[in-house]
Amino acid sequence: MAFYGLILIPLLLLRNILISDAKGSLAQFGEQPLSRIAIHKTEFVLHDSACISVSPVLLGLEGQNSEWVNVEYTYSSPSNDDWIGVFSPADFSNSICEAENTWVEPPLLCTAPIKYQFAKYLNADYNITGKGLLRLQLINQREDFSFALFSGGLSKPKLVAVSNKVTFVNPKAPLYPRLAQRKFWDEMTVTWTSGYSLNEATPFVEWGPKGESKVHSSAGTITLTRNSMCGSPARTVGWRNPGFIHTSFLKELWPNMMYTYRMGHRLFNGSIVWSKSYSFKASPYPGQDSLQRVVIFGDLGKAEADRSNEYNDFEPGSLNTTYQVAKDLKNIDMVIHIGDLCYANGYLSQWDQFTAQIEPIASTVPYMVGIGNHERDWPGSGSFYGNLDSGGECGVLAKTMFYSPAENTDKFWYSTDFGMFRFCIANTEHDWRPGTEQYNFIEHCLSSVDRQKQPWLIFLAHRVLGYSSADFYGDEGTTGEPMGRESLQDLWQKYKVDIALYGHVHNYERTCPVYENQCVQKGSDHYTGPFNATTHVVVGGGGASLADYTATRAKWSYFRDHDFGFVKLTAFNHSTLLLEYKKSSDGKVYDHFTISRDYRDILACTVGSCPSTTLAF
Repeated sequence: MAFYGLILIPLLLLRNILISDAKGSLAQFGEQPLSRIAIHKTEFVLHDSACISVSPVLLGLEGQNSEWVNVEYTYSSPSNDDWIGVFSPADFSNSICEAENTWVEPPLLCTAPIKYQFAKYLNADYNITGKGLLRLQLINQREDFSFALFSGGLSKPKLVAVSNKVTFVNPKAPLYPRLAQRKFWDEMTVTWTSGYSLNEATPFVEWGPKGESKVHSSAGTITLTRNSMCGSPARTVGWRNPGFIHTSFLKELWPNMMYTYRMGHRLFNGSIVWSKSYSFKASPYPGQDSLQRVVIFGDLGKAEADRSNEYNDFEPGSLNTTYQVAKDLKNIDMVIHIGDLCYANGYLSQWDQFTAQIEPIASTVPYMVGIGNHERDWPGSGSFYGNLDSGGECGVLAKTMFYSPAENTDKFWYSTDFGMFRFCIANTEHDWRPGTEQYNFIEHCLSSVDRQKQPWLIFLAHRVLGYSSADFYGDEGTTGEPMGRESLQDLWQKYKVDIALYGHVHNYERTCPVYENQCVQKGSDHYTGPFNATTHVVVGGGGASLADYTATRAKWSYFRDHDFGFVKLTAFNHSTLLLEYKKSSDGKVYDHFTISRDYRDILACTVGSCPSTTLAF
């Protein structure tokens, strides 16, 4: 039994630490589904009476990047605890943890499945007949697949049968493009994933104005190793090779013009492997007076269309949010996902599944991300909070899978301009208090914007640095992160931040215009005239399991909704801004407010925003 200690101890620590991360993390909203499987305890008891087979065996014959397969299985000693695990690469039993020292023997199996489902699911009589059929969805993840039948439940798995192998026609194909704005308004980045190293092929993007001639832009390539991770499970049972991540910069774009693009890999024999074609609309010129629409949410996560493992458990609203945003893409110009992206929590296969899920969105409009506790936090890694929420990823996957225009991607705070908007995106997993590097960034971002050209100043962060009625904050006697509001409220007021948006708390809540815990102006659906105070909005209901409110409602809490949803900001012009809160279940608007004002209203003084005056000559 001693050899289990290498993996078991970190996993137990992961579970035990949850109580210290009550702020919207696993303790309150469930654990990563794959972490429930004690794969390191697997016993090999392959049985002649057990059989599992999968069809079809060759996927993507018509260029698809995802496909459904039929899984049939039989077992002479069935039980309610039997389950099916999907493994990739297919030869999963060959992937074992290396012993970290000569005194501890590694477990027999150190590869978590990429998804699982119980054998009895939709097979009510499985426990009697020992026969079952599942339909599961696979996405192209650069390797082949096999399916395994286990008895003994998730805590004491016994491997009784392994299926035939299944693979995509080209498992190395370039996939899942993610657009992002670069540091300059007229540049767009394309990031994608493939199985091609630089020793096999040269990556590039072919692009140009729609219907016109195309050019090629080269791409950089990076990859990761186990040693890139900070700890378990990312370095152990959760490790899966993330492939090669490529990023290309498309420059000198014309404002508002439609472009088409596709990713390519030129093999050394001269042939080219192409992705399918995509399109996007270039960003407007900073200050341009036109209709501009930005969707914002946090804590989306990923879910499975085949209802395997985490469906209706870990991130029940994720697919609905993704669907509603994708359905409305003709009326959306940019998306900002403010942290807690996919909740992989150290199970790297989930990043592929997440980028596949958001591909319809991220391939069409810039998909800007902030960093949250489930991407960054890990003891001894420089994160402000020393918990285990990232599962050993310590921010490496987030900054690798998604481009951001941050000066330092380890710190991951940045500003981005879009037409009449200035967005200041903070990183709550690093210190933001006065005197820190991030505090200086926040002040510079807020103070340097030209409000005549970009009147709409928006602050975003993952954890709530402003106001929230979440019960877990209330249990600590606070309404947000300690030292958050106290450190930053004078900046918001001084520089007249219109709206501050947060994730982390898995619900929706809007305040009145509030400063120093007091409503400076009554909550309303329409504000006009000079700025009075910042309106704070929690929009962490993207998909992860919902959070409750405190029993007592604060005076500054104007509207709240215990449901999944997202926010849409619409700048009609330099004088009118609309915020809408939409439910993910139906895409309808359930809360909204407008701000109407002129540039002279921004110049006007309000409490805390203008220096004291003197009568001296």
